[in-house]
Formats: sequence, structure tokens, C-alpha cells
Amino acid sequence: MGQEHKPSASSKKPLKQKNNGKTGKKKVKVWAGKKKGVREEVVIERLRSQYKKINSKKIKNFNDFPLSDATLKGLKDNGFSEPTEIQRESIGLSLRGQDILGAAKTGSGKTLAFLIPVLEILYCKQWTRLDGTGALIITPTRELAYQIFETLRKVGAHHDFSAGLIIGGKDLKFEKSRMDQVNIIICTPGRLLQHMDENPLFDCHNLQVLVLDEADRILDLGFQQSMNNIIQNIPTERQTLLFSATQTKSVQDLARLSLKDPMYVSVHEHAAHSTPESLAQSYLVCELEEKLTVLYSFLRNHVKHKILVFMSSCKQVKFMYEAFCQLRTGASLLALYGSLHQMRRMAIYEEFCRKSRVVMFATDIAARGLDFPAVNWVVQLDCPEDADTYIHRAGRTARLEKCGESLLILLPSEKDAMLQRLEDRKIPIKEIKVNPEKLQNPSRKLESFLAQSPDLKETAQRAFVSYVKSVFLMKDKKVFDVKALDTDAYARSLGLAVPPRIRFLQRKLQQENAKKDQQIKKLLDAKVKSKSENKTDSGKINDFDDESGAEDDHKSGETSSESESNDEEDSSTKLDSETQKNVSRKGTSEGFNFGSDDSDSDDGDVLKLKRRNHELVNDIAPLTEEDLTKPESRKKSQPLTKAAVAKKFLRKKIQANKKVVFDESGEVVLDPKSQKMSALAQEYDGEDVGGIDIEKAKAMMIEEDQFDKQRFREKIRAKHREEKKKAKLKKEEEAEHDDFSSSDESAPDLSWLPDPDKIYGKRGSDEESEEFYTKEDTSGYPSDSGSDAKEIQTQNEESSPLRTKRKLKKQGGKKVKKVRKVKEQSFATLDTGLSLQEDEELALKFLRASRS
Repeated sequence: MGQEHKPSASSKKPLKQKNNGKTGKKKVKVWAGKKKGVREEVVIERLRSQYKKINSKKIKNFNDFPLSDATLKGLKDNGFSEPTEIQRESIGLSLRGQDILGAAKTGSGKTLAFLIPVLEILYCKQWTRLDGTGALIITPTRELAYQIFETLRKVGAHHDFSAGLIIGGKDLKFEKSRMDQVNIIICTPGRLLQHMDENPLFDCHNLQVLVLDEADRILDLGFQQSMNNIIQNIPTERQTLLFSATQTKSVQDLARLSLKDPMYVSVHEHAAHSTPESLAQSYLVCELEEKLTVLYSFLRNHVKHKILVFMSSCKQVKFMYEAFCQLRTGASLLALYGSLHQMRRMAIYEEFCRKSRVVMFATDIAARGLDFPAVNWVVQLDCPEDADTYIHRAGRTARLEKCGESLLILLPSEKDAMLQRLEDRKIPIKEIKVNPEKLQNPSRKLESFLAQSPDLKETAQRAFVSYVKSVFLMKDKKVFDVKALDTDAYARSLGLAVPPRIRFLQRKLQQENAKKDQQIKKLLDAKVKSKSENKTDSGKINDFDDESGAEDDHKSGETSSESESNDEEDSSTKLDSETQKNVSRKGTSEGFNFGSDDSDSDDGDVLKLKRRNHELVNDIAPLTEEDLTKPESRKKSQPLTKAAVAKKFLRKKIQANKKVVFDESGEVVLDPKSQKMSALAQEYDGEDVGGIDIEKAKAMMIEEDQFDKQRFREKIRAKHREEKKKAKLKKEEEAEHDDFSSSDESAPDLSWLPDPDKIYGKRGSDEESEEFYTKEDTSGYPSDSGSDAKEIQTQNEESSPLRTKRKLKKQGGKKVKKVRKVKEQSFATLDTGLSLQEDEELALKFLRASRS
């Protein structure tokens, strides 16, 4: 809610105090305020005296109207100099206090036509904050109320009035605390009614002016209940102003508003067309599945234009916005629909007004009253509800005698009827055709986007269902035919591989079929009843004939039965021919059989009532007409839903996702993780007793704890066994890795050995080599001199070979290193005279001896 408190333009400025050099003397104007009030009253009286002299034909600009200085200054500051035709005709009548029904084309300046009179009426009555609410302006949409509020702030900037914007989506507590101080309220019906019911500070008993903008929309069925309650809470002694591009003339609507001698002002009533002359209107016909392709191609070829695209539902707008954001048409995209937060809606509205190259997808909340500057194209992707809705949609462009274009996309089933509606309202429109070379089909891209994003796929499904539902709910069934829609192809065009279920349509068809069945039953019951009455009459005649003679009775009975059978056959054939279309979808109606495959069966036998007048045995109850005419009850097959399956599971006590394991003997193996093991617990669960038995629950928990502890111990043991098994395997792998084998992989690297030819020289005799080998092998030490060799040889002769092996093992690696050093020293000076092959064999033998 915003408030404006500014001083009046007609008020005098306080005179400057003069000081003539004398410190104690000052001149003060004591009665300045009183003179100001007198002057305002004189000005107001002069303005009122000129209201009756207003001649709309002589008015060229706003200065020709008898308006206050504050209003004229506000108009001049905002560039309003020349009034439009509706303003010239209606402002004078409004200033005189008459009720107005104003009708004019879209973009003709209807907002100022009621804002100027509101300001002037309150100014002439010297309205103050203490007087409460003086004017009430009601609009159908929040965006339109916001636009009127901004216009009032500009035009009435120099008036000392407070104004409030009361719409949904804003802070209710902030509005409640200031409602008693607001002079002009601009609101929507829902939020205004909420304040009337809940806010004790709100009081409109002093209301002077009631304004309904887009009056035909406010007074229709959508706002009927709210407006009736609002009208009951406001005083009847008031001035009422109604404005719309498609004004209502309903006597019932006008009676609800308690209008007193209203003046109907329609400046374009006798015009050749109902839409602006500068608006170029065209339409094209395409199939339902081609709509998205046409729109995508259109936006790709009009990137530098400002375009407004209308659709029939919020979910369609949301899906189109998200899909086209990913398709990247090359233009800035916006979406305006009712389920958005109010602050977000206002931000989108301002952004669309500010930009010059932008595309906005919107529902019909943007179709009425909104003044979007410089809109190049208005595209109506979905057919409007009626001709009035078309006029308001197309009126978002070509405003104030500027140029604009409108495109209407129709289905083949909508073409003839809709064009007839537009022709009746004097709307000129011509057909255009699409160039197939410029069409670009985005269905493949949409399929990939929907496969990647489940959220986008769900949005597409909702958009599909909402469009079909919007067509189904339209009143004009000559234009909108749900059965003519190819829903499968439309779903594929949105990127959906499988079309969603349309449940509301299925329910509607079932209801229609049930009604047809009831009508058929009524016809059959009426036929049966008429036949039974005929038979009773014939029975009376037969009784009268019995008195004359038995032969005549017999003959008359035969003839009557034959005639009755013929009449029944004729009536049944007629009935079948009348109801064949309705009954053919089932083949049989409930309780009766039509068109059976048995050619020998008589069609009239089902409807015959034979031997009814015969006397029956006393112990058998006689049949009544209701029993005879009552059709057999057959259970209708209903589609299986998830809820029905769930109820079936609950009745049979079936637990979903339950796995039952049996042993070899066929007994159930209980799972201790999900099932209770103890007998007491199973017995406790089987009891069907309300409430909880604490003692039994405690005993059950104690037994279950024992099973849990045992299961925990088994789990720990299994864990230990597993650890031992892993350690054992690891130890075996290490042992296998340490054990050297004679394979090529574990063979020692002999590259460090010296060249035997250089050390030992050429190869000698085999005997010498064997002798040398035996000495080296038995002692394990090479001989540097003859004395050393003899000492080693004697020691080895005295000691056994087993002992020498033990000594070598005890000595370890250090002794071997010393032996190698000795070998290197002795071999450097020793010349064995062996060949290369013999030297290699000798080296291998040394290595084997060292390992052993």
C-alpha cells in the first residue's frame, strides 16, 4: 500500500516575516488559514457552476475542462494534453454526478476517463484523511490494479489524498493497520472482501464513487459471489462508473449495482469494426500437433520483435517457458501466469514493459487492461473462449493509434464456428498460410530434454492434461470439441512418448454412458408397463366372453394371443431400431439382451410376460411388477487403480515386498532381522486387542533380546573365523614367495661373475678340473698356498661331511662373504686352464654348495 501526502496547489505560502531593525516586533498573519479555506470554497463553487456548460464537441485539450489546478498540473507533468474520444464524452457526465456505462476500443484511454472524475469529486467535497474511504476502484486482475495505482500516483501527485493498493500476495497486516486512513482504494474483489470480513478498521459508509474497470469480467460468474457480498456492504447512495472495451448491457447486472439513470457512452458503437483500425489481424489453420512447430518457427523468424503469446492455462505457460528456454529461440523469454508469487509477477510485468525485444508467454491475466508499450505481435496460440476475449487479447497491441499485428492459430474443428463468432462482432480478419520451407520442428530436441529432465517431463504431462481440460470446460461446444483432438499426436509433439491418462474425460464418458443406459431402461419399463395394462384389459374381455360360450372363448384367446405376439414383435423391433446406436457399444444392456447371435431365438420372448393372470398356489408369493421389470444386477467392470490394489492387499493382509524362505522340510525359515523369533512375540502380534499390554511387551522384549544376543555372538564368531582364514592365506602366500625354485623366474642373476677365460685361462684336462672341484667342494675354501691347502684338507678328512654342513649353516652370510673375497683374491692369480663351458659349470657348482 502506498500513500501520497502532498500539499494542495491552491494553498498560499506563508508570508515572510520582516524585521525593520526592531528586535521585539514581528508581523504575524493570524487569519491566513481562514482566508485559504474561503478561497478554496470559491474555486470549488466556480468549478461546479461550469459542469453543466461542458460541451464535448468544443473540447480540444484538458484545459477546456473545469478541472482543479492540481489535476491540470499532474496531467501536464505526465504529457497528457489532448483527451481521447471516450474521455471527452464521459468526463463531463461523470463530473455532473451521473452513473456511466463507458465502452470504447482497447487502448483508448479509459483509465484517465474515470481517474480524473474521482480526483475532482473528492477535491470538490474537500475530502480529508479523517473522512475515510471516498472512492473504490475494483479490477479483475492484480496487474491491472497495479497499473491504475501507478497512473493515479502520477496524475494525482499534487492532491492531498491518500491512495492504497489492496491486492492479494502482499502484506495483510500492513494493509489492515492503514485501511482507515486511505481515501482512494484500488483493489481486487477477493482481497477487498477479506478486509470487509476481517478488518474492524475498514469502513466504507462514506463511499462517494464506485468504479468497476473491465466491468463485464467482474460481473460474470467468476466474481459473482464476491461482488454480491461487496455490493451489500457499500451504501446505495453513491455514483457508479463502469468501463470496459466489451461493456455489459445485462439488465440483471445493472440491477445488482443499483444504477440510477445510467448514461451509456459508447464512442465506437457505430464504428465499422470493434477493434482498432491500426491493428492488422490474421489467422492460420493448423493441426494440434503442429502448433508447437509453428510457434517455434515464428519466434525464430521474429527475434527482434516484442511478442506476447497467449495460452489457455498456467501449466501450459510454465512448460512452454521452460522448454523454449532450452530450445534457445534467440530472444529473451518471460512467463506471466497466476500461480507465481505476486512480487515476481510485478517484476515480470515491469521487465516486459521496459524491454523492446522480448517474448512473454501469458495466460488471460494479461489480456485485460494492461498497457504494454510498443508490442509488435500478439499471438493467440490457443483459441479464445469467445469474441470478447479475442478483442481484449488483440488489444494489447495497436494502442493509442499505434500499429500492431495479431495472429490467431485455429484448429480445423474450430475454424468455421470461431470465424462466425468474430464476424458477428465486426472483427476483420484474414487467413494466411505458413511457408513450409521455414518450419523447424523441435520435437526431437524436446524428447531428449524430457529424457534428461524428469521434472520437465512431469511439467509436459501436466500441460497436456490442462490443455485438454481447458477445451473440455469451454461453454461453446460448437467451437470446442474434445473428441476432435488427436491427443496421441499432440503428446508426441510435446516430446512425450506415451500420452498421459485423461481421467476426468474417462469419468465424464462413463457418466454419459450411464445416463444413456438409464434412458434406455426407462423406455423399456414404459413398454413393459403398457403391455401389462393391455393384457389386463384383454383378460377382462375374455372373462365376459366366457359367459356366452367356451368355444368363443377359445377362439378369442387364440386370436388375442396372436395379436399380442404380433404387437410385441412390432414394438420390440421399433424399440431396437431406436436404441440400436446407444446399445451397440455394449452389445447388451443391463437386464436385457439385444441382437444375440442365435438366429432362431425370438427377439420378443425377452419382453413377454406369459401366464400372468393364472391363479397360483397359495404358498408361492405372486410376482409384482417391480420384480418383473427389475433388470438383473450385473457388476460393472471398473479400471484397476493403485488405490484399489492397495485396499485389496489390506483386506487380505498381504505385506508388500515380503520374502518367505522355506527349508528342505517345507517349514518357513524366519528372518531374525525383520521377524520376531520368540513364540511369545509371535503370539503377541497375533492378538487382535486394542491398546498395548506393558507386561507382555516387556516379557516379549526380554526373549527377543536373548535371540539378538545369540545372533550377535554368532556374527562375532563368524567375523573371527574370517579373519583367521585371511591370516592363514596371507601366511601361505608369503611362504611360497620366500621359497626359491629352479624356475627361470627365481633363477639368480649371474651377470656379476667375472669372465672365466680371463681369470682361469684356457681349459685344461678333465681330471685336473675334477680334482680341483673336489677340493673346493669339500673344504668350501679356496687355497692360497700349499700349506694352507694341506691344513684344510686334513681337517676335512677328520670331520664328517654332515658336520661341515652344520658349521656352514651356523656361520651364516658373513662367512660366505669372506669366502667370496678370498675367492676373488685367489682366482685373480690362479690359472686353471679350463674352457669357458667348464668354468660356467664350476661356477654353478660353487653356488649350489653355498646354498646348501
